[in-house]
Amino acid sequence: MSSPPPAAAPGLISAARSWIDRNILALGREMRLSYLPPLMVYVAAGISGLTAIVGTFFVKERLGLSAEFLAALGFWAGLPWALKVPLGHLVDLIWRWKAALVFVGAGLIAASVVIMIGLLGHTESMRAMWSVEAWFVLAVLLSPIGYVVQDVVADAMTVEAVPRFDAEGRPIGMATRKSMNTTVQTLGRVAIIGGSVLVSLANVYLLRGAGAMADAEKTLAYLRVYELALAIPFVSVLGVALGAGLQWRAAKRLRARGFAKSDVRRMLDPHGERPPVNWWILGGGLAFAVVSLGVGVGQVAGGQEIVFGVSMAIVLFLIWRLTGELEPEARHVLVGTAIVVFVVRAMPGPGAGSTWWMIDQLGFDQQFLATLSLIGSVLTLAGLFIFRRFMAERSIAYIVGFLTIVGTGLGLPIVGMYYGLHEWTADHTGGLVDARMIALIDTALESPLGQIAMVPMLAWIANSAPDRLKATFFAVMASFTNLALAAAQLGTKYLNQVFTVTREVRDATGALTAPADYSELGMLLVVTTVLGCVLPLLAILFVKSTRFRSA
Repeated sequence: MSSPPPAAAPGLISAARSWIDRNILALGREMRLSYLPPLMVYVAAGISGLTAIVGTFFVKERLGLSAEFLAALGFWAGLPWALKVPLGHLVDLIWRWKAALVFVGAGLIAASVVIMIGLLGHTESMRAMWSVEAWFVLAVLLSPIGYVVQDVVADAMTVEAVPRFDAEGRPIGMATRKSMNTTVQTLGRVAIIGGSVLVSLANVYLLRGAGAMADAEKTLAYLRVYELALAIPFVSVLGVALGAGLQWRAAKRLRARGFAKSDVRRMLDPHGERPPVNWWILGGGLAFAVVSLGVGVGQVAGGQEIVFGVSMAIVLFLIWRLTGELEPEARHVLVGTAIVVFVVRAMPGPGAGSTWWMIDQLGFDQQFLATLSLIGSVLTLAGLFIFRRFMAERSIAYIVGFLTIVGTGLGLPIVGMYYGLHEWTADHTGGLVDARMIALIDTALESPLGQIAMVPMLAWIANSAPDRLKATFFAVMASFTNLALAAAQLGTKYLNQVFTVTREVRDATGALTAPADYSELGMLLVVTTVLGCVLPLLAILFVKSTRFRSA
């Protein structure tokens, strides 16, 4: 008696096709040419990571900076993102001329890259003017200022990219525009991560064999990477030029259909009338800049803590003033969402010491780290498509809880390797599952989880914030969540003060000035893993047990 053919296989194939169509192909079909200008600015942010690996090895090989100092430098480098508040309001005030800020940002980014090119290609000339360490610190600080200026404009451009009227001049419904806003925010993350994929590919190619190179050849390889990085500001400027061209074309098409010039301006400008100047926001931003510069230049004791406290107070005050524009229900959702996202982003890490340990003890060279970056970027990009429906259908609290638990589990293999996990697995698998294999598997599993939580919050702001204050809302909430990264750097600095990790440092003559010491790294990894699990879950419980909710 013959059995009927199995129907499961065709059913699975059909389900897979349907899933791919809904989660991947649908996003491509929803792409519009008007989305491209802000996406190009986001791509520039994505390819900013081109120099990250080279920068790590430059610090390790050429500079005697400690892990604690680098964590502190990371705090100062992250602080300009708090300036998104006054910059966002400035964009709302000069909406028609906001593209000029992208050129300012591009100039600062280019200056940072040129300094690093000078340090690598003309070291002695640069040293004659200033110390190599001082030049490096300046380059590190200039770059984020440029990126934050561009990012503020890109956020505003995403609002402009979603049309309110179709090509015939008919209004587009709110439900359709909401879907478009979610699509643009998802594509924005895709653009950033897609840029990181490109730079990871470039690093794999440019840094091939760098671990075995002589110093002169290695310097040339590093120099090529920084020279290629000069393309970053060019891409963002090109996006602004394309945006201006598309606006001109759309205006021309509407005028050809008989619409008056004033009507065309109203249709194409989502901003409406200019909001009144909010001197609280501009004054608060100016106060923040003055206090930060004064404390930083004056090298005041506890300066980072002072600046963080002042900036947090200013941003919280601005949030209080700004959320007065919202209905109570929407205000509670926004505050609850911001609390959860802040805590997640404020989790401290082990700092530079863990990377030094991987280089020195596990033998991870430049090309292998570039390969890890490539795998991480590709799978993060895939994760945005895989979790697209998950993001749309679940609250941020649910998403963060899921990511916290899964991320903690995926972080355990790195802790395990410090205590010899890779040696045990290599012994029992004939050398197949060694340190590099564990790092590859861990990166492959963990990477898709990184960018998910931000998309729903950005889409909520695009949908729910008042039209005339879109850029300001984006800026204030981004400043708040980016201050969390500053808190994370402070936490990393404190942990590196408690658990000291040092790499081997030699002077110009080759004499040993500081030996490598990774004896306390294991406990540092354990503490950061526990904190990264417990604190986000407590934040979720707090939001769930109060009047606040998450988007």
